[in-house]
Amino acid sequence: MSIRTETINDYKAVYDLNYEAFGSRDDEAKLVEKIRESSRFIPELSIVAEINGEMVGHILLSKANVVKDEEFFEVIVLAPVAVKPSFQKKGVGSGLIREGLKRVKELNYGLVLLIGHPSYYPKFGFKPARPFGLELLQFDVPDDVFMVCELRAGELDLIKGELKYPSAFF
Repeated sequence: MSIRTETINDYKAVYDLNYEAFGSRDDEAKLVEKIRESSRFIPELSIVAEINGEMVGHILLSKANVVKDEEFFEVIVLAPVAVKPSFQKKGVGSGLIREGLKRVKELNYGLVLLIGHPSYYPKFGFKPARPFGLELLQFDVPDDVFMVCELRAGELDLIKGELKYPSAFF
């Protein structure tokens, strides 16, 4: 499996992959397009996986803010992760997530937040976010699916407040 940064030439294949991966609906595929067009997009954090020249996975991490009173903290949110159905449960998603977290850390961001499956993401270092003083009010989700991964030691002591997803998510 090769993992690389998405290029403009990949956009159609990434759209199709997200469409297929999420049960022939285009919500996530359109979300990727909207994030790409926004100021919250970081090209190095749109990552694809290929096997024998076939695109089999995609992950997108982008900028968001945690807000407390008058303070804004820039963080990264992970959404979506898409793997072609015939390649699911074969390490593609895990490889993309590990590469994504590595790149986020290299870009010097300290926190990654997500809404995701509580039995899948902890193996990458994600924990429920609310016990750390982080809140999510834009989406009504249970405590165990709103998660955070600390990539820089001490970051969870410094950043508290409400995660605000950018407008591309709505």
